[in-house]
Amino acid sequence: MTKRAKITIIGAGNVGATCAHWAAVKELGDIVLVDVVEGLPQGKGLDLFEASPIEGFDCDILGTNGYGETADSDVVIITSGLARKPGMSRDELLTKNVEIVKTVTEQAAKFSPNAVLIVVSNPLDAMVYTAWKASGFPTRRVVGQAGVLDTARFRAFIAMELGCSVEDVSTLLLGGHGDDMVPLPGFTSVGGIPVTHLLSKLDLDRIVERARKGGGEIVGLLKTGSAYYAPAAAAVQMAEAIIKDKRRVLPCAAYCNSEFNIGGYFVGVPCILGRTGVEKIIEVPLNEEEQAAFSVSVAHVKELVGQVEQLMK
Repeated sequence: MTKRAKITIIGAGNVGATCAHWAAVKELGDIVLVDVVEGLPQGKGLDLFEASPIEGFDCDILGTNGYGETADSDVVIITSGLARKPGMSRDELLTKNVEIVKTVTEQAAKFSPNAVLIVVSNPLDAMVYTAWKASGFPTRRVVGQAGVLDTARFRAFIAMELGCSVEDVSTLLLGGHGDDMVPLPGFTSVGGIPVTHLLSKLDLDRIVERARKGGGEIVGLLKTGSAYYAPAAAAVQMAEAIIKDKRRVLPCAAYCNSEFNIGGYFVGVPCILGRTGVEKIIEVPLNEEEQAAFSVSVAHVKELVGQVEQLMK
């Protein structure tokens, strides 16, 4: 009998619980939901398992406050961390989340030394670096979810503008998450037609700006929370590519050294994701404007990582 894959999701808040939901519906494997709050992962895990007879998915779903049950996971999705609260500076948020992500990663790596880590926690680019340092894993087995979400937002807004199916929109972006993302209209098409043939530069610029602010737009609408359906779906798409060895080409925060001349940082780039994690980084040519924007984005990542290195000493 073929052994099921095992997925650990750390953090049972909205993003973590929704990751569990998407993963269960796709039957990617057995799921362990971990959180420090007693009863939270157990309750959400049980609730989701009780939906399985209705939706017809077969997988074990366990909620726990410990890490013993996570042993030998194939993929670990890290969603833990604080959301920024009113009055909290970005430095304070970074300090808190470095501590949280470092702690949970150390535990996850101890019990699943061969897993691939997918980091969702914010600030994303800094948290991927934190997880890499805390785990001691090879760089290919640590990857951040950002580009899949940002491209999904970009694709959704293009489809809305054109009145076409989201399935026919294909796009690519580089760089950091959100405000730092660098969309590449030259690598964006709709049913194979270059998007520049369908939308004016003014319209594209407006859509790009909305995609950059996509998370903030949702925070503004919800008022008491942040996005979770799309971020969770993006993380699970990455997990599926790894577990099923699909070798999907997806934009992810991956470790780049000589690639794009970055010099040893986790930055959003197009990757081939498969069983071993990041199997290849695909370099694409950039025009002068794109390269300038990408350089600014990388500089912001380097600044954040410098702060992380100080905190982890």
